[in-house]
Amino acid sequence: METETVAQLIRDGLPGAEVHVSGDGSHFDAIVVSDAFEGLTPIKKQRLVMDTVRDRIASGELHALSIKTMTPAQSAVEHRL
Repeated sequence: METETVAQLIRDGLPGAEVHVSGDGSHFDAIVVSDAFEGLTPIKKQRLVMDTVRDRIASGELHALSIKTMTPAQSAVEHRL
């Protein structure tokens, strides 16, 4: 599986999200910035992203996905540091 495929699956499931994915074909790291995360607990944010790729994980096509989630405001603060 390609990094852009993983990114597109997340974008399709979370319209308007800013998604950056890196990885080696089966293990990926994703940074996802979305307004949809506003007010959610960390586990709910993770679940939102995992729901976008659940079918690929179930099929074995995607083996591991490490996720970092942020709201746009959190992303702006992180980029200033």
